[in-house]
Amino acid sequence: MKKNHTLLPRIYIVSSGMEADGSGAILGEQLKLLPPTLACIIQIREKHLDAANLYRLCLAVKEMAKNTRALICLNERADIAAAAGVDGVHLQEFSCPPDRLATLRNNLLTGKSSHSLESALEAERCGSDYLIFGPVFDTPSKRGYGPPQGLDKLHAVCHAVTIPVYAIGGITPDNARNCLSAGAHGIAALSLFGNTSSFCEILSHIDRKLQS
Repeated sequence: MKKNHTLLPRIYIVSSGMEADGSGAILGEQLKLLPPTLACIIQIREKHLDAANLYRLCLAVKEMAKNTRALICLNERADIAAAAGVDGVHLQEFSCPPDRLATLRNNLLTGKSSHSLESALEAERCGSDYLIFGPVFDTPSKRGYGPPQGLDKLHAVCHAVTIPVYAIGGITPDNARNCLSAGAHGIAALSLFGNTSSFCEILSHIDRKLQS
């Protein structure tokens, strides 16, 4: 698949970080609930798993997602993403620049995390296909990356780059639309989508906000 930035989904789901092994038990539950017509990106972010289990997990999730409109990305490991044949790889802010992964990337969708305007511009210059920028709002899981960036900084980044930007950090159904008004292509979240009992309701609510 060669990338078409304008067609990237607006919803970006980050995995729980609690998969026990390569079977994909938690992601499998989410994929079962995923509406077949809803496009999204799912990032496998299970940093505690070894390479063998990450590879198994990619294969399992790829199989479970085959009747959905989900694109599957793996956090950091471009080698495993390419070997497993998933859709993409997501790189952290200070990890290897995308253009240095040319032999591995092939047609992998390649994203990069960013926490400043400078790193966003550098990520685009190095060939990233999209950015995840934040934390936009306060959230316990992102406090290690510094104070909330706020909507003004999100706006500055979105209007300084030409690639899609996903807002992350403290995203709720109520503030998702504000992120789009600031220029974000879509929203990314972990905890927002973590409760399977409300997964479909949250997805539908977010989708309505993003489409309105």
